[in-house]
Amino acid sequence: MFTLLDPPASFAGYAAIDPPLVSLPLGAATARLGFPSPAEDFEEDSLDLNRLLIRNAPATYIYRASGHSMARAGILDGDLLIVDRSVEPRTGSLVMAVWEGNQPTCKILLIAENHVELHSANPEVPPIVIEEGTEVELFSVVSIARQVKRASVPRASRS
Repeated sequence: MFTLLDPPASFAGYAAIDPPLVSLPLGAATARLGFPSPAEDFEEDSLDLNRLLIRNAPATYIYRASGHSMARAGILDGDLLIVDRSVEPRTGSLVMAVWEGNQPTCKILLIAENHVELHSANPEVPPIVIEEGTEVELFSVVSIARQVKRASVPRASRS
């Protein structure tokens, strides 16, 4: 059978058990990706990102994503993966998996009768099949955080 164990030492950090409350303004309207409305220039509420991203702080770890095989699942290179050990992984879950001394990998879980499959979001990457009897650590990814990097825009040419 497959077991859930403590996470490996190569994680980005622990979530704070009692993080300070940091309420940030939350706009009343959704952010449209087209033309903005002038009526949306007000705030309705506030939001604490710790409460949004972290469900159970004592069981939460943060890993940094590396690679591109999960881009179609919305996970990009450099993203922060918030992993909660108290959430039981199920088929279809986004998980962090570690087995046989391998580095942690983020994949989509498929639990079969006698093995576990870890699927990439890239259809050209074959699934990883972990046979029954192999000790594997599976942790549910519950949130993803991303810092937006400024894109370099080419300067307009002068005629």
